[in-house]
Amino acid sequence: MYAAERQQLIAERARVDGRVDVALLAAELDVTPETVRRDLTMLERQGLVRRVHGGAIPFDRLGFEPALATRDTVLTAEKERIAKAAISELPSEGAILLDSGTTTGRVAEFLPSDRELTVVTNSLPIATLLAGRSNVTVLSLGGRIRGRTLAAVDDWALKALRDAYVDVAFLGTNGLSVERGLTTPDLAEAAVKSAMIKAARRAVVLADHTKIGNDAFARFGELGDIEALITDDGVDLDVVEAIETAGPRVVRA
Repeated sequence: MYAAERQQLIAERARVDGRVDVALLAAELDVTPETVRRDLTMLERQGLVRRVHGGAIPFDRLGFEPALATRDTVLTAEKERIAKAAISELPSEGAILLDSGTTTGRVAEFLPSDRELTVVTNSLPIATLLAGRSNVTVLSLGGRIRGRTLAAVDDWALKALRDAYVDVAFLGTNGLSVERGLTTPDLAEAAVKSAMIKAARRAVVLADHTKIGNDAFARFGELGDIEALITDDGVDLDVVEAIETAGPRVVRA
């Protein structure tokens, strides 16, 4: 088994079981404990797990939230496929919301130049990226900027969203499950995401397969609140069926 395959297995095991143990993994994978520790160190650098004594725990289960720059280096191919698939959800003209996040940031990169769009965003990087585009009018939500995600939150952002109504809102999420719905670690970001759903005719969630079946601390919506989920082909088809039964159309990019 190659190192990348072994690390993917370990990350998935941590996500499903809530914890992995070095000694048990070494015995199961027939490698040394030192090899497992190196794998866990690599996964921690990617923002997927947090090392603890004797093993590791997935960040989301602990309520930890990897920084934006860390998340931007993880699952890049999957995020690009998701973002490109999201382009088909754009209106021919009009206004959209782009939530803060690494996958929504890629949507901003791929926005077509052949249509006039107004983009409302709470993301400083997305606003900066689009500010020079001649066919895009950028409206940046005010509020407190969270250093970890560079997202505007709190009352100023919420007030602006109460006065807005767009064609499509593209949202990120840290967790998505049939049982708990849409979740994220931070209460302030959850409030903004919930307001974004209310401010849009249609809400589309962009989430790679590691978010599916995961739950974070703060809920910001039910699956029935969104029209579509765009994810990657790492999601099991049985899970896709359960999600679609709960409401949204699922696109596997």
